[in-house]
Amino acid sequence: MSYYRPTAMPDLTLRLAERRDAAALREIYNLEVTTTTVTFDMVPRTLDEQVAWIDGHSGGHPAIVAVDLEATVIGFGSISPYKDRPAYSPTVEDSIYVHREHRSAGVGRAMLDELIRLARDHGFHSMIARIVGGHEASIALHSTCGFEPLGVEREVGRKFGKWLDVVEMQRML
Repeated sequence: MSYYRPTAMPDLTLRLAERRDAAALREIYNLEVTTTTVTFDMVPRTLDEQVAWIDGHSGGHPAIVAVDLEATVIGFGSISPYKDRPAYSPTVEDSIYVHREHRSAGVGRAMLDELIRLARDHGFHSMIARIVGGHEASIALHSTCGFEPLGVEREVGRKFGKWLDVVEMQRML
């Protein structure tokens, strides 16, 4: 098990996600599924689906959790394959979700820094962020961490009766 405590945040620990985290991850994620457009999923995950997601992120494409001093999961993130075709294998896509009560406190930044480090350590060459248009906090976070804008995919998603853009950003590792 890997543990990392960000220097700037002594009350936060980052570690690899484990099956025991499934209920907490599911709670954070499903709230975003049902109330926001930050994920294009439209159906909440079951506990079994969340466990399978963790299992799928236990190797070369890891998932991490951010836990506070009480060992409560307050956020999670992952790196995933960017595309299925083999030539894309050096490129990954990141995802980060922070519990609403812990946003704007540096948790997302600490997790993104750790995901970048893990991606580099796993030998990946570049990281892509695909962010729903208008999600300025995520766009700013990625910019701060060295991601550069690639473009906007116009109206490629539809949720809650609205057309949604996707801002694509990239960072070379």
